[in-house]
Amino acid sequence: MLIAILGLIILIVGIVMKRSPEPGSNFSGIVTIVGAVVIFLGLSTSAFKVIDPGKVGVQTLFGQVQNDVLPSGLHIINPLVDVTIFDTRTQNYTMSAKSGEGQVEGDDAIRVLSSDGLEVTIDLSILYKVTPSKAPYIYQNIGVDYEDKIVRPITRTAIRDNAVNYQAVDLYSTKREEFQFKINKTISDNFAKNGLEVQQILVRNITLPATVRASIESKIQAEQDAQKMQFVLQKERQEADRKRVEAQGIADYQKIISTGLTDKQLQYQSILAQQAIATSPNTKIIIMGSGKATPIMLNDK
Repeated sequence: MLIAILGLIILIVGIVMKRSPEPGSNFSGIVTIVGAVVIFLGLSTSAFKVIDPGKVGVQTLFGQVQNDVLPSGLHIINPLVDVTIFDTRTQNYTMSAKSGEGQVEGDDAIRVLSSDGLEVTIDLSILYKVTPSKAPYIYQNIGVDYEDKIVRPITRTAIRDNAVNYQAVDLYSTKREEFQFKINKTISDNFAKNGLEVQQILVRNITLPATVRASIESKIQAEQDAQKMQFVLQKERQEADRKRVEAQGIADYQKIISTGLTDKQLQYQSILAQQAIATSPNTKIIIMGSGKATPIMLNDK
């Protein structure tokens, strides 16, 4: 469009030169022709518009936003129309305590108050994109700086409004997924009203006050010690049960032996033992005694 405006200026200069005295009037025809050619080229160029992949174009004619969205590709449009490009691909907006991780320099983490009055610091990333059909609405009602006007304030407000319903320890541990689900719903509903679509919300980190962290670590250590002691006690009980069973077995064995053995059976076992010793090639034994008395065995070694 700038080329067409430049051509119009050249055309006006040619007309003015035509009315001026010589020698300027002699070149008025050439200047006029050049101006007309430049206008034609400018209008021809403005009539063709290429929209890159992953983007859409919003048309504006004399300040009036058109509802028709230009998708990616080549388009022939009114040369007088201005086209504003919107990126419809996934975008990431991060708010972090670490410098350089987010869109804002320095510490940009979200600080909230929990239901028990403690300050909790939350690092968060939100993945979202512009709804293509809503691009004209965004351009007319919000503008191209929708990150600063919609994404950032709505996200931070939703987190603060939901965090106040949870205790600090719950946000850090048991209720973290529930908290993330609730802020996801709140932010998604508000984004949808403004032509944006939430794809994912990532709670990257939740930092508790130092005193609370120390208390949690102490509690975890105590729970681990208690579990360890339970294991030791269980092991000792099992060992006591084993010894009790073993002692009962020995007692039962002794009872069976004491009631089941007779003198003849003992004499028979003694004869078998003497016979085994006598037949051994490496043993020299003298057996003394007879009858019911216990034999005396003398070894020459």
